[in-house]
Amino acid sequence: MTTLTRRFSDAVDYARIAHAAQVRKGSEISYIHHLLGVASLVIEFGGSEDQAIAGLLHDTLEDCGAAHEAVIRGQFGDVVADIVKDCTDGTAESKARYTDPEAKRRDWTQRKHSYLAHLQAAPAQTLLVSACDKLHNARAIVQDLEDPTVGTRVFDRFTGRRDGTLWYYQTLTEIFSARNVPAAKVLDATVGWMHELAGVEAHTAST
Repeated sequence: MTTLTRRFSDAVDYARIAHAAQVRKGSEISYIHHLLGVASLVIEFGGSEDQAIAGLLHDTLEDCGAAHEAVIRGQFGDVVADIVKDCTDGTAESKARYTDPEAKRRDWTQRKHSYLAHLQAAPAQTLLVSACDKLHNARAIVQDLEDPTVGTRVFDRFTGRRDGTLWYYQTLTEIFSARNVPAAKVLDATVGWMHELAGVEAHTAST
């Protein structure tokens, strides 16, 4: 059983404040919903308190800025900070450099390829948090695909569009499965359903 202490409560507050102005793509849902969801999945799949805290904070550098790394390291320790850093494929500052759609697409593709390569050798403690993040996101995409008012237009929200998004999630699933991450089987089933709802066979989508 994962024992949660005051550190976890402090991390909830940290995430709530850091992401206060942000909402989930295509919705008015406060971003803390995603962070709590990831932390909950980490706990469900047997993660430690450090991993659950990293689940709460995994998007902080990417969405709120690189300066948070030092603060997180000082307040929550090296294990949490290292996982958060490992789960980051680009900081808010680095992504803000690209405003042209084509430049953003090239940057997205490069970042995703680099992140996928990184995951193949990343520590197990990082892999669980990353897989839970992707599972929570994949479930949100599937939910929108099943909604007749949204459907495949959900992919318009993503820089990778339909084919890039499907390729990315399929490759993530393969890496997590090969490395025996506890959440891999559930993610694989979710991503398979995502492909079916999108009308694309798994393993055929490309960037």
